[in-house]
Amino acid sequence: MPASRPTTKPRPSSSRPLKRAGCKTLFKDEGLSGATTKRPALLRCLKQLQPGDTLTVWKLDRLGRSLRDLITMLDSLRDRGVKFRSLTEAIDTTTPTGRAMWQMIGVLAELERSLISERTRAGVKAARGRGVRFGRKPKLTPQQIDHARKMIDAGERREDVAALLNVDRTTLYRALLT
Repeated sequence: MPASRPTTKPRPSSSRPLKRAGCKTLFKDEGLSGATTKRPALLRCLKQLQPGDTLTVWKLDRLGRSLRDLITMLDSLRDRGVKFRSLTEAIDTTTPTGRAMWQMIGVLAELERSLISERTRAGVKAARGRGVRFGRKPKLTPQQIDHARKMIDAGERREDVAALLNVDRTTLYRALLT
């Protein structure tokens, strides 16, 4: 039973080709932004799909907004035995060419993830080289830590010193370790 979730807005131009492609049931998330993650009609459609069904969409971007989400969703469908077809991009996982096309898209998505990760690591390394510090700023300055040590050495309770410095006792303990 071909199923479809063609669009977030009712568009006759995408419904007609889906019906011509043999879709018996159309799912539409009307009045919702495509960027939203809560799309009840899409969730209903995905729940109803059974092994051997084909999910047909008008365009790939109707199914997922990011390539990563799309790959994850279609891999999940494949694992469930559901075929996929996109009319505009001519991807049809029921054919050898369509499966090959999907694998190429998957390879490109993995390459994209690797390049992003590589650029991020290079950017972090360059920033550290320029002296950029990552993470939260310390609650206590070196002068405050020295002052806290002197107060503790003079007999003040650590809890009282922490309260005086307006930090939690654990924060003071961590700062004293450095």
